[in-house]
This record gives sequence, structure tokens and C-alpha cells, in this order.
Amino acid sequence: MRIMEVWALVALGYWLFMLWDTVRSRKWMFSLPRSAGDAGFNIEKSNGRENRKISAAPGLMGSRPSVPDTPLVSVIIAAKEEEASIADTVRHLLGQTYPKLEIIAVNDRSRDATGRRLDELRRWSESRQGITVPLRVIHITSLPSGWLGKNHALYQGYLQARGKYLLFTDADVQFDPHTVADAVRYMQEQHADHLTLAPRMIARGFWLKAFVHYFFFALSLFIRPWRVNDDLQHRHGMGVGAFNLITRRAYERIGTHEAIAMRPDDDLQLGRQVKRARLRQRLASGVRHISVEWYPGLSEAVRGLEKNIFSGFGYRISFAVLGVIGQLALFLFPIAGIVLASGWAAAAFALSVFLMLTVYFLLIRSIVGGGGIEVLALPVTVSLLCYVVSRSVWLTLRQGGIYWRGTFYSLKELRQMKDPNS
Repeated sequence: MRIMEVWALVALGYWLFMLWDTVRSRKWMFSLPRSAGDAGFNIEKSNGRENRKISAAPGLMGSRPSVPDTPLVSVIIAAKEEEASIADTVRHLLGQTYPKLEIIAVNDRSRDATGRRLDELRRWSESRQGITVPLRVIHITSLPSGWLGKNHALYQGYLQARGKYLLFTDADVQFDPHTVADAVRYMQEQHADHLTLAPRMIARGFWLKAFVHYFFFALSLFIRPWRVNDDLQHRHGMGVGAFNLITRRAYERIGTHEAIAMRPDDDLQLGRQVKRARLRQRLASGVRHISVEWYPGLSEAVRGLEKNIFSGFGYRISFAVLGVIGQLALFLFPIAGIVLASGWAAAAFALSVFLMLTVYFLLIRSIVGGGGIEVLALPVTVSLLCYVVSRSVWLTLRQGGIYWRGTFYSLKELRQMKDPNS
């Protein structure tokens, strides 16, 4: 049997399995329920750009949905050079309908106006009637050894937090007013120790949207995130930086951020620690509750991923090489094989591509809440992600480490912390 025919069988077998596993796993693909009558996010387009608005049914905005138990929730935000978005994020949180909330914003050595804007926002919130949510601002001026900046900042926020629940979030997330109330209610109904939400991804322009959607598609096939909702397994965990809500008891049981101090993928590792501690975890789609603009443009997305995508392979060159080969062999080559092969092999490649597109739409619509014509760019986005992985490996090895938000971390340090449980 020729190599082309073997390749066709392997690709067809892979996509048949992925389709079967995706359909079988849909019972574990959850969405965060909305408050009754809440219209959630309304994404409108104006002049080709997406505008984020929050809408609710008349008379509901500002109401406080009932929650069986209302523990204090401490929202902890780490911000470094986030002057463009931090004020908007904090204002969304100050407008939450959940009745027992405190916000702790940590300015992590910012050189721009982030710290000043946070101080102004704190003074503004203290002077406004109707805003009863305490806002505290922590300014960090130095980073101790053995820590990545964001992880250290989140840990310092925890040390100041008083809440029974801790919500770790990013400085560029937009919140529906009922997000925290709905999330706490859902955690209590599910008896969960940790809830993480997949946000609506705001991507401006066709090519950025195509790349962002393909990245999450490939990531989902690699880590199968919905497995975390299977309470019988404790190996696979998940965390999303935009929304990690965890009980204080669970957070302290997994060792806090001290256990993942040198992980650039701290959000994912937090989720993995939760599952390995045999705690109850829930991953749900939060596209109606939170949104985030991941990167403003395609070039920024490429440069951003170059810095940390190697960490997803545990800084192991062999794993990264296999990842690139797998994408080329199973995602890109079947498309070319339709033309290059003949007979039944060409038909097998065509069926593989059809199955791949089916899996793509099933996953993307459950992860980011949409997906459409950008799938036509799949050959380009596959090639681009392979380039990003390859360049990430090359840059990390050439530099002997990574530059993360203005601070250099050696590869030796990063590898020592590649897996807290290895």
C-alpha cells in the first residue's frame, strides 16, 4: 500500500474518532444559565466594527437575582500596562447585581497610567451614591524571584481578600451585570468547587477571527476541555483566565498560586490542580455573560502566542515537533490530498475534510458561540499556527527563556515549574 493511501486511512480514522468523541461528549458541554429575562450581551456592528453593549429586560437592570446562599465574593484582577481597558472592566464589576462583592485590583509594576486610573476609579466609586462595592487597589513595585508577575499579583490579591469565593479575572473582560450572581448560583446548584467560563471572543477583521477560531479549535482537540465536567476523571482540568471562580477552601487546598508560580499558563494550571486534588469542577460557555477582545489584530495575536505557546508543550521540543507534524498531516494535508491523490484515497481525503469541517462547526459554536465563512481560511490558519509554534520554540531556545510583560524568565526556571505534580 502506498504512503498516500496509508495517509488517507490514518486521516479518515482520526476524524471519524474526533467526530464520535465530540458528539459523545456534548452531554458535558454546558452553558451558564442566565437570569430570567436577562438579555445578556448584545453584539452590534457599526462601520464594520463590533460594539459590546449590555442589555436587559425593562425593569431588570440593577435588580438582584436571588441566590440560595450569598457568600462574599472577592474579585481579584491583575493589571500591567492596562490603562486602555482596566477602568471599563472595573466599572462593569462595580455594576454587578450580586449583593456581596469586593473588588481587589492589583497594579503589577505598570509603567503607564494603570495605577493612576485605578486610584481615580477608587476615589470616584467612594463618592458615588448607590455604589456599595468596596474597591481596593494594591500597587506592586517589585517582583520577588521565583514568580511570574501575574501569578504574584493574583496571590497578593488573595492575601488581601476576605471572600469565601475568589474570582480571578483579567483586566480586559466585559461583564454582564448578572454574571457573578448567575455564576455563584450555578456553582451552588452543581456543588462545584471551581467554575471557569469560556468568554465570547471579540475578533476584529476576517483574518483575526479565522485565526482565533482555528486556534481554539485546535486547542480543543488537543486538550478536550469538556472532559473536566466528567466527575469520574481527575487527570484533565481546565481554567480560563477571563473567569476562574473558586472557593477559598479549594484554592488553599491546591496550594494557591504559589504552586504554579512560574507557569505562564497559570489559568489552565489552576484548573488542572483542582481536578488533581479530586475537587468538583465545572467548565461552561459564558458567551452571554462575559466577552473579551483577545488581541486587537492578527500581528498582535501572533506575537503574543509566540511568547507562551511553547509552555503548552511543557517546554519539550519533541512534543512541539509532534504538534506541528500532527497539524500538517491531519489538518492541512487532507485538503491537498483531495487533488494530489487519486481513486479511493482522494475520496477518503475528501471525507476527512468533510468530517473535519463538521467537528469544527460543532466545537466552535459551543466554545465561542459562532463560526462561519472564516472556515474557508483553514489552510492559511493551519500553516500560520504551525509557524507560530515553530517560532515560539526557536525564540525561547535562542533567548534561553521568555520575556513576559517586560520581565525575563530563564528556560531553566520555567522547566523546573513545568508541572507541579510531575
